[in-house]
Amino acid sequence: MPIDLWPPLSLIRGTLGRGGDLAAAGEGAATLAESAAMPARQSDQTLLLPLTELARRREALAQRAFPARWAPGRLVSVLHEGRLLGVLLDKCLHDTLWRGWMAAGEADWASAFDVLLEPGDEPFEPMFGLIQTWNVLTLEQTPQLCARVLGEVSATRLAAIRAVHDEWAVQQPLAIEPEPGRIALRTAGGVFSVLSGTPLGVGDPRADYQSLYLEAAARLATPLQATPKPGNPAVAAPAGEGWWPRVKTWFGADRVVRPALALLALVVVVQNAALLRPGAEDDEVRFRSVQGPVTSAAPAELSLRWKAGVGMDDASALLRSAGAETVGGPDADGRWRLRFVADAAQGRVMLAGSPLVESVGPP
Repeated sequence: MPIDLWPPLSLIRGTLGRGGDLAAAGEGAATLAESAAMPARQSDQTLLLPLTELARRREALAQRAFPARWAPGRLVSVLHEGRLLGVLLDKCLHDTLWRGWMAAGEADWASAFDVLLEPGDEPFEPMFGLIQTWNVLTLEQTPQLCARVLGEVSATRLAAIRAVHDEWAVQQPLAIEPEPGRIALRTAGGVFSVLSGTPLGVGDPRADYQSLYLEAAARLATPLQATPKPGNPAVAAPAGEGWWPRVKTWFGADRVVRPALALLALVVVVQNAALLRPGAEDDEVRFRSVQGPVTSAAPAELSLRWKAGVGMDDASALLRSAGAETVGGPDADGRWRLRFVADAAQGRVMLAGSPLVESVGPP
């Protein structure tokens, strides 16, 4: 049986300027005609309530009046080829160059690595409430983009989105059956609760949807400048370059520490968050607090040992999500010494629950 996902792919294709405009317009007109033919009471419920809710949310967004300054966690709209596109900013790479993820609004098309923003993230523009963590791009802040800030997620929420991105980066297997159009509550990074779709299956229509948005991101993105390749590992890095050249040398040409092992599937779907974690009030503070990071007595430094087969790109992505940086190592036992630049307790829980980490402990 064909799977009907809304809006139709032809309409999305036309919105992104990739042909099919006439077909999309015809399909949209047909849908409106069907709505008009409904009994009056059903049409009112179908159209008026969503429109009223949309107006309420946009009014709340207008009253919030976000400043124009770009910052990590801010949701921006940009004008490109005459169309508005959404981007959730992750990190400033250099001056006006930013890394982020494409943001869209087609919740029906969500995959397991899309994150839906929730009421606790309001106010935000509803048409950009789906964060595509599989669709990374770099973007330069220029006047031509006519950028506007249309939302902002908390530091904890941004860490959750980064955790989903890290799962996508290592293609972590999920204990979820492919089911297009279904939204599920699940955990990410072993600690964060997120709303997402399900993994893609064989012949999944969401693959075409992702191709459209990957192409849109490629057209919008600012190319990164080529970086110099590392020199001969036998040549010592100049003083002050930090730990990264030593990491590159230690990982070696194959970019792995030890022979690869299969990653464990640690993410599960839960039908009710209370069944997974008793104490809903504590969870609300832990995952959705916008009052700032939760204070903790956990140490700001710890030692970490990676599992076999972890590459440096995956390790770097996980450390960034956990708000940690390497300050020393490895020692004779392969342990690295880390320092937290964000909430230490939350970062330690994320590292301990990661399938990439063998052990964490005191320095």
